[in-house]
Amino acid sequence: MPSSPKSVTLAELADHLGATLHGDPAAKITQVAGIEAATAGALAFVANPKYASLAHTTQATAVLVEPDFPQIPAHTLRLKNPYLAFARAIELFYQPPTYAPGIHPTAAIAPTARIGANAHIGAYAVIGDHVTIGDNAVILPHVVIYPHAGIGDNLFAHAHAIVREHCQLGDNVTLQNGAIVGADGFGFARQSDGTWYKILQSGPAILEDNVEIQANACIDRASIGETRVHAGAKIDNLVQVGHGSTVGENTLLCAQVGLAGSTIIGKNVILAGQVGVAGHCTIGDGAIATAQSGIPNDVAPGKVVSGYPAIDNRQWLRSVALFNRLPELLRDIKSKLK
Repeated sequence: MPSSPKSVTLAELADHLGATLHGDPAAKITQVAGIEAATAGALAFVANPKYASLAHTTQATAVLVEPDFPQIPAHTLRLKNPYLAFARAIELFYQPPTYAPGIHPTAAIAPTARIGANAHIGAYAVIGDHVTIGDNAVILPHVVIYPHAGIGDNLFAHAHAIVREHCQLGDNVTLQNGAIVGADGFGFARQSDGTWYKILQSGPAILEDNVEIQANACIDRASIGETRVHAGAKIDNLVQVGHGSTVGENTLLCAQVGLAGSTIIGKNVILAGQVGVAGHCTIGDGAIATAQSGIPNDVAPGKVVSGYPAIDNRQWLRSVALFNRLPELLRDIKSKLK
């Protein structure tokens, strides 16, 4: 991380984060760091029990911990959600680049496009006919927005993001590098001669307010109807949202998740890395699928599933433990058959 622009005392930090301080109020924090690499002057955190032992040996000046965490040599700031507090602390020490309003001379903007106040439009960005964009947009180099797209206020589109024709984005949407909203869904009909006839993908992709799409993720447009990502959903790198799918409010789709067409994902769902969901499945509100699960059927609200085909997580854990014992069990069976 770049050098800190300032330092804060632990008393100031505790007040900012709403934490209870155990230690010297005048101690100075000049940076944030992971607990393994932290040095004097750093603030670290413990939210995962597997790192708890490192809190006793860390060189960090202070550590964010939960209220009942054992006493350690470092100063502690105690509160219910150390991870969230650490996220807020980072903002005190790292300021991302800012982009002043203005349009780069190489940007290509259709005369029929309507762009709100205070926009920053970078080099070689392309904005098509009849596009509407709200206030305070930041559109970085090589972003392309196809004709008839509609976008709300506070768009932040990083380099090489693409929004296809007729797609709709709400307020406060972030598109990371290479994110593609509204590329054609994968739809082909087999013809009598065995070749494939492309099905026109006429339906837009719609992102509601406060959605973030991270690098090289693809939200496909629908053949008919729409693909919709509801408010507050966050979609990680290299995720595929198939045509006609719906992603619920505040859902997390982690790296390399794949949703086949017409999948319905409920609210507050977490699909961990490389989870795959078959088409036309429904994942209920609050469900969780652990990494690399394969989901061929509907999942009830609140369920935690694992494995392929995905089953209840506790059953899967027992099954894995039994699988690891199969050689031993086989030996026992053979010995009893002799």
